[in-house]
Amino acid sequence: MIRIGKIVATHGLQGSLVMTHILGHSKWLKNGEALFIEMSKESYIPYFVVQNKSAKPDEYVINLEDVNTVESARRLVGKHVYASETILEAHAKDSPLLWMGFVVTDQTSGVLGPIDDMMFAGTQWLARVIYQGAEILIPLVPQMVKKVDLKKKTIDVDLPEGLLEVYLKK
Repeated sequence: MIRIGKIVATHGLQGSLVMTHILGHSKWLKNGEALFIEMSKESYIPYFVVQNKSAKPDEYVINLEDVNTVESARRLVGKHVYASETILEAHAKDSPLLWMGFVVTDQTSGVLGPIDDMMFAGTQWLARVIYQGAEILIPLVPQMVKKVDLKKKTIDVDLPEGLLEVYLKK
């Protein structure tokens, strides 16, 4: 499962919820899909989407099965929302924010480490990885990203010669 958003508010009187998400567009969520809500640390409860409506590109108003009162909806506000890799596979290339925590492996240098931050710089995403004690910023461009495995939470890259050395000499 991958964390994709958060329940931020209730909506109306019928138990509707406002969910923000990091996918950057509103075409991925379908009725009948299961979302997993983290009720307490590492305790994920599945809720099936009964109805969804895109409010903004990064926000949905959703109705979940068995959540049909304002009181039951309020218990979910502030909780993190996760989705299965299978739902997100088609959208993984669209939103590198899904890759937070993924382990980056370079074809030459081997395992670099997990992505601990993501930044958008102009026209591209940069992944921040701590490698040998140094902060490395990896451009997530098609020329460098060779494979993304959502199930294993790994990214294979082919970094240009000398990129790591620039950071390690600081």
